[in-house]
Amino acid sequence: MAGNGENRAATLQSLMNAAGGAVELLRSAPLGRYVFPKIPPEFTNFRDEMRAWKQGVAMLEQSYHMCELHLRGPQVIDLLSELSVNKLATFPTMRAKQLVMCGHDGHYLADAIIFHEEDDFYRIVGAPFASDWVQYNAGLGKYDVEAVIDLPLSVRDGDRDIYRLQVQGKHALALMEKLTNNNVPEIKFFHIGEMTIAGRKVRALRHGMAGEPGFELYGPWQDQNIIRGAIMEAGAEFGIRKAGADAYSVTGIESGWMPMPLPAIYHSEEMRPYREWLTTNHLETIGSLGGSFVSADIRDYYVDPIEVGYGNVVDWSREFIGREGLEAKRNNKRRVKRSLLWNEDDVMDIIRSSMFAPEGEGGKYMNIPSPMHATFEADCVMSGGKLVGLSNWSGYSPNAGGFLSLALVDIDSAEPGSEVTLLWGEPDSLRPSIENHKLREIRATVAPAPYFEKVIKSGQQ
Repeated sequence: MAGNGENRAATLQSLMNAAGGAVELLRSAPLGRYVFPKIPPEFTNFRDEMRAWKQGVAMLEQSYHMCELHLRGPQVIDLLSELSVNKLATFPTMRAKQLVMCGHDGHYLADAIIFHEEDDFYRIVGAPFASDWVQYNAGLGKYDVEAVIDLPLSVRDGDRDIYRLQVQGKHALALMEKLTNNNVPEIKFFHIGEMTIAGRKVRALRHGMAGEPGFELYGPWQDQNIIRGAIMEAGAEFGIRKAGADAYSVTGIESGWMPMPLPAIYHSEEMRPYREWLTTNHLETIGSLGGSFVSADIRDYYVDPIEVGYGNVVDWSREFIGREGLEAKRNNKRRVKRSLLWNEDDVMDIIRSSMFAPEGEGGKYMNIPSPMHATFEADCVMSGGKLVGLSNWSGYSPNAGGFLSLALVDIDSAEPGSEVTLLWGEPDSLRPSIENHKLREIRATVAPAPYFEKVIKSGQQ
């Protein structure tokens, strides 16, 4: 891709050079928050759609927006062992893992779900950052691996390989029993099972989102409408709701999963060849960086896999890219992941001022339910006038009764129940999508992440 002469000028590295650095490039990018393709913001209303996965059952659409990378060959595990932190010595077929990768100095690079479906066939599914990094490395020819990208419909049209739907909520299992005529196979957490729905073969990954039990269903693209129709027809008994794009954006906040940390690719010489491969066809190149936290050093925006919550998947018995740096971070842990519950009065004051105060005097406008205004967001979390953390994903949750965000908070300020202050806005913004406004404070209460206790691993229904 980067070797094509007409694309060479549009690489991430060349754009960084022209802008004066990574921070300057990303903080001036006009792109706003991620927009989910092909599905409406709401099918009914986002409040009831969100409540459905806590109180009943919901169907979430994953067919269009997630990137897939298909890996084939006898050395897939060898490639992944170099790139990922995971325990891969045992990875049988019909299993899935949370694939986690870091940069050469141990900062977080990407995570995704990897499905092992046949002896030499794997799918990487999620945001594009993991697929892009693996595809680039597979193309270097070091391993006998074929990598084929299946891009999301946000950047292309046409059929995809498979559809992907999720059924989740306290009635998810009952709905699945009805769909399969009481023939749901016993599927352990993060295992893959097979079943028949409406006469079509379907595979199901057992997991959940927003802390609730669920099944991720997938099969041939041409079967999608038949399966959707069967789910909605059988789900009517349980008051099923289809979740639109607005509702979907909040699932990560409730379940404690950070969807879009900034990948650690923008600073090091080791990553320069990769930056010269990435072009304006990649989100890493055109994505925007926003929020109240401003630093000239791009590394200040990075996170690491330990503090984000992936320490339990790391295989410390072997070498992988970034191992030494990640071990140093493990031994010097300073932040932990927490939920922040925003103060209702402060939120309403900002919303009111953004709409009715004189131009330039109000706070930054908040979209509801997702006030995100950049691809990668970093808002200051303060305590006693000092910076004690960064908040990087936010949204309104009717299940929580307010606005939540996911943040990395200094250990000394992270006790649940502690009071902190979030700074809302984007000072001296270089992005035309950001209106003239004043930085505002939001009081917030520290809470666990995930905000709701998960039951998906215990098998409670």
